[in-house]
Amino acid sequence: MFLHSNILGEGQGKIFVILHGFLGMSDNWKTHGKQLSESGFEVHLIDQRNHGSSFWDDSFNYKVLVQDLKQYCDQHHLSNIILLGHSMGGKTAMLFATEYPEMVSKLIVADISPRFYPIHHESILAGLNALDFESIKSRNEADALLNEYIPDLGTRQFLLKNLYWKEKGQLALRFNLKALTENIAEVGEALPLEAKFLKETLFLRGNKSNYINSQDESLISYHFPKAQIIAIKNAGHWLHAENPKDFFDALMEFAA
Repeated sequence: MFLHSNILGEGQGKIFVILHGFLGMSDNWKTHGKQLSESGFEVHLIDQRNHGSSFWDDSFNYKVLVQDLKQYCDQHHLSNIILLGHSMGGKTAMLFATEYPEMVSKLIVADISPRFYPIHHESILAGLNALDFESIKSRNEADALLNEYIPDLGTRQFLLKNLYWKEKGQLALRFNLKALTENIAEVGEALPLEAKFLKETLFLRGNKSNYINSQDESLISYHFPKAQIIAIKNAGHWLHAENPKDFFDALMEFAA
């Protein structure tokens, strides 16, 4: 079982691999992927298991996500990669870099810390599990039901990008909601204490987000001694979408 990806700028330069966050997909990163490819990188936008167009499986934790990525890199003969992960994808990227440091030249982590995070997606998962596609026949109907659980419009729009027509008259979600709901506790797991990556690392945080706080800085330095932390202004957790220019500029300065 191989991960689905969208490859941009194939064969033209340094390899740039991007991992999306929880309930996201590679398509969330197509704008930055296009910009990176136009800047001379070979970009791999990856769907992690149980997300996007990749395979579904009952197992879901960072250990298997790392092995999926290792298999993908081996399949595509990738080495010396620049690895970027956002949120859950950032946790995958951190663990991958510490387990396979020889494969990663630089690591970029977007708005997530190595620490443990308690479960905090309950209302989102409750809303998604309440969607009954036997009765819901339009995006507007799905949005109206989700609004009862998730008042934030931006979050609902992000989630509804996963809605598609499975067949005529039948809507479905691209992610494996059952497996993700059953394994939700895995998403907040901390990086193992012994995990360290000694190469250049960039942590980007939204200045309106609380996913990386001042207390996290010593933990980041412990696991990633060469890490720098940069705040992206006017941005929350979805910093790459909320301030794409400053986010991209920070990527380019670090990856060059």
